Amino acid sequence: MTQDNATPSKVVPLKPPTASELRSRMLGALPSILHYLLPAGLLRGGKFMVGNAQGDKGDSLVVEMNGAKAGLWHDFATGAGGDIIDLWAVVKGFDCQTQFPALLQDIQTHLGAGIDTRPYMPPSSEPQGQSRKLGKPTGKWDYTDAHGNIIASVYRYDSDGRKEFRPWDAVRGVMRAPDVRPLYNQVGLKEAALVVLTEGEKCAQALIAKGICATTAMNGAKAPVGKTDWSPLQGKHVIIWPDHDEPGLDYARRAASAAARAGAVQVEILKIPPEKPPKWDAADAAAEGLDIEDILRRWERVAVKEPPAKRTSIPMYSITELQADKSPIPDDLIAPRVLTPGGTLVFGGAPKVGKSDFLISLLTHMAAGVTFLGMSPKCPLKIFYLQAEIQYDYLRERVNNIHIVREYASKLHNNFVITPQISVTLDDNGVECVAQSVKERFGSTLPDIIVIDPLRNVFDGGGLGGENDNDAMMFFLARRVEALRQKINPNAGIIIAHHTKKIFKKQTEEDPFQSFSGA
Repeated sequence: MTQDNATPSKVVPLKPPTASELRSRMLGALPSILHYLLPAGLLRGGKFMVGNAQGDKGDSLVVEMNGAKAGLWHDFATGAGGDIIDLWAVVKGFDCQTQFPALLQDIQTHLGAGIDTRPYMPPSSEPQGQSRKLGKPTGKWDYTDAHGNIIASVYRYDSDGRKEFRPWDAVRGVMRAPDVRPLYNQVGLKEAALVVLTEGEKCAQALIAKGICATTAMNGAKAPVGKTDWSPLQGKHVIIWPDHDEPGLDYARRAASAAARAGAVQVEILKIPPEKPPKWDAADAAAEGLDIEDILRRWERVAVKEPPAKRTSIPMYSITELQADKSPIPDDLIAPRVLTPGGTLVFGGAPKVGKSDFLISLLTHMAAGVTFLGMSPKCPLKIFYLQAEIQYDYLRERVNNIHIVREYASKLHNNFVITPQISVTLDDNGVECVAQSVKERFGSTLPDIIVIDPLRNVFDGGGLGGENDNDAMMFFLARRVEALRQKINPNAGIIIAHHTKKIFKKQTEEDPFQSFSGA
């Protein structure tokens, strides 16, 4: 058939979409719409969270992801809210009263052409085009939603002696990964309490064949954490089984952070025995006939997030009971109310302004039982100072420049113990090492004050992120700093030296807590 007498293509008329039709299409692609509008946002527990409509990191603006309220949003900082079209308008700067047609046109342009008047025909569930050049696939893994509907597939091709993996977006019918990647085996995840997260579909399927509920993120170790919907892990106990190599461990840490953010109640990383060969994985364990359930039960795991302790009761007192208690109030460690027993003081300042010099001077006086700038100890205090910036010789120099009246200096004795610059991270091992060293040095008379200077140099977020991450910071304070206090002296006061970020003077005066660096 020649070009001249070819049957002409049928022209399908398109009608302008209504707001209701556009809203339905937006809700059908809600995760990708939100990541397009607000790339810094995160999916957590069935909600999308971001700092504000300007796209800053945070959790003040919340969008519902599921049910009848899907697409509804509220900014708890400003009180603003609405549906998904309203959010598009706010982010893109449209006035709904005067620019509504232009707003709908902008949404339509993003989603694609108008509403097709033909009956809906689902896209092919099989890839076409480029995959033909690779030959027949040698493996295929389907990614479904919780109801078993295929969202995407990953095909393996072995051509020219090398393997290639190609994702297929079954919803859009294109050979690429979906904008928001699903987790594998969502049908199985739905009812499972314990989920094993592996690196790749082959490993996940090997465990599934053994009766273990397993999943993986699309692309394995290269999975883009920010583009993956981790919400199916909400409420689950997640054990991450990494491949035995550095990329595998890095993937495990990033995935652990994502799982914790998504609302998993417990997240652990399985520690692979060092004698296992490089790249050894869950599929290898299954192929070797190892007892998978025994591995999950007995092998050592690193806890990233633990379930909250179950309480059966909480203490409470009436006003009458509180007024009737005439026992003395505990003395401040540093008065007036600068630091109390079991309390925590954060001492902030910009880098290189002399935070450490000030703290060393203050605490030398506290250890001698001497008032310093109006701050007084109840008695000569015992102090342990963990510092990670000043080398030994320069530490000697600074200490020798502190002038204390001789009669008070004699009270110092061994009250004040400080480390030279050390490289230590307060992870599980670091906390144990520091606590044991302090007990050996101080003996039965434990420190009244524990100092960490600076936070940044010893920070460990447990795989949840850096010091800019709220979850990681809470992990550090609860699981590292508090654990150190409990191991040394539960009644000790904690002082944490922390850097501040660049901020205008007016902002500091109005809200000084915003000046602290990180979360």
